[in-house]
Amino acid sequence: MFHIFQYQPLRLITQNSLSSMCLKLMLSRHVAFAQIWKSWFSSHSLLGKKNIILMGPPGAGKTTVGRIVGQKLDCPVIDIDDDVLETTWNMSVSEKLQDVGYEQFLEEEGKALLKFSASGSVISLSGSNPMHAAGMQHMKKNGIVVYLDVPTTVIMSRLKSKEMDRIVGLSPGISLKDILQFRKQFYKRWFDIRVLCGGDIAAEVVAEKVLDAVKRYQDSELETFISTRSNWSGRSTEEDSHKLYFSDVVTQGLALDGGLFVPERGLPKFTAEEWQGLIEATYIERAQVILERCIHPDDIPASKLAEIIETAYGENFSCSKIAPVRHLAGNQFLLELFHGPTASFKDFALQLVPHLFAYCIPRSCNYLILVATSGDTGSAVLDGFSRLHDTDKQRIALVNFFPEDGVSPIQKSQMIGCQKENAWSVGVKSDFDFCQTAIKQIFTNSDFTGFLTVEYGTALAAANSINWARLLPQIVYHASAYLDLVHQGIISFGSPVDICIPTGNFGNILAAFYAKMMGIPIRKCICASNENNVLTDFIRTGVYDLRGRKLISTFSPALDILKSSNLERYLHLIANEDGQLVTKLFNQLENQGHFQLRKDLLGKLQQDLVAGWCSDEDCLAAIHSVYSTAGYILDTHTAVAKVVADRLQDRTCPIIISSTAHYSKFAPAILRALRIAEINQNPLSQLHLLSSYSALPPIHWGLLETLKKTGNGDHQVCAADMTALMSHIETLIQNHFM
Repeated sequence: MFHIFQYQPLRLITQNSLSSMCLKLMLSRHVAFAQIWKSWFSSHSLLGKKNIILMGPPGAGKTTVGRIVGQKLDCPVIDIDDDVLETTWNMSVSEKLQDVGYEQFLEEEGKALLKFSASGSVISLSGSNPMHAAGMQHMKKNGIVVYLDVPTTVIMSRLKSKEMDRIVGLSPGISLKDILQFRKQFYKRWFDIRVLCGGDIAAEVVAEKVLDAVKRYQDSELETFISTRSNWSGRSTEEDSHKLYFSDVVTQGLALDGGLFVPERGLPKFTAEEWQGLIEATYIERAQVILERCIHPDDIPASKLAEIIETAYGENFSCSKIAPVRHLAGNQFLLELFHGPTASFKDFALQLVPHLFAYCIPRSCNYLILVATSGDTGSAVLDGFSRLHDTDKQRIALVNFFPEDGVSPIQKSQMIGCQKENAWSVGVKSDFDFCQTAIKQIFTNSDFTGFLTVEYGTALAAANSINWARLLPQIVYHASAYLDLVHQGIISFGSPVDICIPTGNFGNILAAFYAKMMGIPIRKCICASNENNVLTDFIRTGVYDLRGRKLISTFSPALDILKSSNLERYLHLIANEDGQLVTKLFNQLENQGHFQLRKDLLGKLQQDLVAGWCSDEDCLAAIHSVYSTAGYILDTHTAVAKVVADRLQDRTCPIIISSTAHYSKFAPAILRALRIAEINQNPLSQLHLLSSYSALPPIHWGLLETLKKTGNGDHQVCAADMTALMSHIETLIQNHFM
């Protein structure tokens, strides 16, 4: 720490003995001292003894940006090529490279780094420095490594007019593009902060982005979370004694006041240039860039986040594009979200979140994850948490509650088949709304949660979409879908699209709206419901009314929901974070079964959202029609969205329909829609029947294997009673952790 001295302005006293020249001299010295102090304070408060280390490919602008950053901070600027290597070797870099060759050059370059020492400086690395592990480890000990991430196409364009004899590894048969691609793995290994640099961005702008990124890196206080039911002071009364960060809300799940966590200062914004820099990127690369902005490195460092993302999406998805966009017909495109291991969009979050959770939780406590599902979440969360490392499985377990008679036979068999030594399914003799409400009540029951902590050393956590971390991966695929349309030449960046999403708990459509807030040009989010159309009525009228409504069992069970939890986050946003209003609305819904939005809020809502619904009959007809005309089979939820999109789109821009599950998860409805055969009630027989028709697209790669494992598998069944549920939870904790 350095001492901050209080600086007092000079008191100027005019005396007869003081000449005007002396007065001016004192004043000029006073101003000069103030400027020097301001500069010293700026650089030392940002850097201290640390270095800012600029890293990136040749042509990224490290040297130029470094000089500008150094000028702004009034601190030393060191260029490794010019000030270290050439001085040490007494020859130019290109001469050294020609003299010793590629491999020896890297070794000697690394040795020079190991002998180098500086503090409080801005350092520009060479493009090849990150390829020497020991040298980079030495540099990181006293520095913040900033990766100037420039698209490869931009670098190629910049280097066309430059000498290429300083680029390590360039030789006949090895292209510049190959070298740039090869080096990315090293840049990703070492950086602490990424700064996206587009094609025409000025060095001055990049320098400002570097300074902003370093400030963010050093100040996690800027990225705290609040409850949607926070009071006027910005924090709920139970939580105003301490701040909450990403790692806290991942593990806690639900706020103590019953609200949902949201970022206190909102989501990060990307510029158009930054988004355009991701057009050529892979899905995994896009995911890392977006999630780095949403998760502070104090919670999860960039290198660890990259490792988690690679683990989640690297091998567990059957399609190399992870979330491909397919043209359906006319201006309609399908975002296929079913290529994960359990065949639904839930895999995108639930292959990732378990690893985030395992990293964030303290090692001193066991955790039991509680989940309520209307179908697809169950198998996805069971599969995701079962893939944790064995040491993590010993301290993290999961119980999945689902409506015993409210999911499809294949979904139920999946949930039974995905049970592992740390993950179980419990059928509840009620509907999804009961399961979800019960979990919320358990979390806010301090007597019960306190008892579990004291008696068994076990804390409860949530993995439903009420958990903030569940939403972030969904933002990624909505943004990626738009970028794919740009990459395919369907639209130019900046052109609007509509997005139509089959909606039950409001999480998926909320993530699309968040992507819009972050800079993706989404015009309208279209909410598609089945006959449980409470959301459609609400979006059209502003009245959320559950009085007299009974849940209807449909062919699209993930939409069989009447209380949409994530709607609370959206209303908190459009109400300008008025936690008291949100509390009032949802207390009224809980106690009286309804609430009504003010007219001004309804107006805001209808600028963002439109809504429609679809009957089971129309759903099956859409499946049949699309297969007849395009040879493509929609699942029942996607068919709901297709029907609503047909009715509501104005055809002035492309519309992306979220295809949220693979059709083979809903075999009885598909067989009925295609009018194929009598329907056997055995799920495995249903899949075999579907797969026997060679004219149909293949069934999902993971379903048959999972259902074969189910065999005579069993699961527990519980009455729709809070005491019974809590008893189940306690028993599971005793059996696993004790």
